[in-house]
Amino acid sequence: MAHSKNLLVLENFIGGKFVPCSSYIDSYNPSTGDVYCKVPDSGKEEVEAAVKAAKDAFPIWSSKSPLERSQILSKLADLIEHDLEAFAQAESKDQGKTITFARTVDIPRAVYNFRFFASSVLHHVTECTEMATVGCVHYTSRAPVGVAGLISPWNLPLYLLTWKIAPAIACGNTVVAKPSEMTSVTAWMMCKLLEEAGLPHGVVNVVFGTGAKAGEALVCHPDVPLISFTGSTLTAQRITEKSAPHCKRLSLELGGKNPAIIFDDADLSQCIPTTLRSSFANQGEICLCTSRIFVQRGIYSEFLKRFVAEAKKWKAGNPSDPTVNVGALISKEHLEKVRSYVKKAQAEGARVLCGEGVDSLALPAGNQKGYFMLPTVIAEVKDESCCMQEEIFGPVTCVVAFDTEEEVIKRANSVKYGLAATVWSSNVGRVHRVARRLQSGLVWTNCWLIRDLNLPFGGMKASGIGREGAKDSYEFFTEVKTITIKH
Repeated sequence: MAHSKNLLVLENFIGGKFVPCSSYIDSYNPSTGDVYCKVPDSGKEEVEAAVKAAKDAFPIWSSKSPLERSQILSKLADLIEHDLEAFAQAESKDQGKTITFARTVDIPRAVYNFRFFASSVLHHVTECTEMATVGCVHYTSRAPVGVAGLISPWNLPLYLLTWKIAPAIACGNTVVAKPSEMTSVTAWMMCKLLEEAGLPHGVVNVVFGTGAKAGEALVCHPDVPLISFTGSTLTAQRITEKSAPHCKRLSLELGGKNPAIIFDDADLSQCIPTTLRSSFANQGEICLCTSRIFVQRGIYSEFLKRFVAEAKKWKAGNPSDPTVNVGALISKEHLEKVRSYVKKAQAEGARVLCGEGVDSLALPAGNQKGYFMLPTVIAEVKDESCCMQEEIFGPVTCVVAFDTEEEVIKRANSVKYGLAATVWSSNVGRVHRVARRLQSGLVWTNCWLIRDLNLPFGGMKASGIGREGAKDSYEFFTEVKTITIKH
């Protein structure tokens, strides 16, 4: 690492050492629009070196007991937690999210990811059956796979990177990770703690760069047998194509077009503030955010009036201001993309009730060039609209009315995605009934984003392949073998 003209210059982390790169990419502070960091523009050469380091480290790391690996993960969690404020400040500056969100969500969850898998890896059991009639006992054995390629996104940088690294190394694999080139700083900061935590050199390697160069080199490398990716469905299609000749194991956590279904017996005092969070938290840049809100017709007008009034209270501005609710979007290009959906909705005859193009956005002098957008609510939009079918990934949500349970289930399922959904009703039978029929990998009822990491996480349809969680991640990051003993 070095500073060039007051810019932070990152280096790849390979074989336990920071290694400079021959070329770099500009990284922007989303809240100011200024370049503040140089990120390595890695390619095949850097990925090759990282994979070699990971392969060399695999025999030693995989031979350690689960308890030994668990202790190192726990130590790393402690070290990140000790520097929580520094990590939070860096994450907020790098990604544009509010400092409050980084302090209370991103970094604590990154810490918990290591602690959770440090614990869960100690409690897995294998299977055993007996065939007494033929004098045989069968049992299963699990072993780490090898070098895991981990590709994480820009919206929850350290949160989602550690969600992959923790189970991979807990199971005894070594890794080559590629964070998003737009949000690389906290991954680099974590690398500085690995040796102190006791991690042998080469167990975790981090190569920075674009998906087209570094990501593709990692996916195509013949010595990387498994790839875990979180990101867009379009990128996942390319990963699938490129990895197919090598028959790689894939875990793909992709996009969503998540519905909230609000029945007329919902408790709006709980529903409205929670649905505001599920729509606009982290600038709407979470794959689990709500972007389609179906409200039963009897309460539609009341809900819409109250929801819009509360959305107008959300403050966008300098992410370091603790009173701000909405930080900056990740890039100028992404901001324009999100704005374009609002324009398309208006062209189709929908009504924009607050936010983009309706309310004025007052920003501090230092943030005038930042990528900000107010929470935006759209009504009277058709189900066929791109705003109801495509993932916007910004602070935009659409509110529409429905009449019957059967109707809303059909409409909620009428998209290519199937990641998450929320259902609001005081009728216990109804929430169970609707949850079963929704084509979503996760369904929250009368709440949002409450997670038990023991349970599967992932989506249906175009929202992904595979699941993540205690048991599912263990199975993904290990090879199972059936052994038969005749006695």
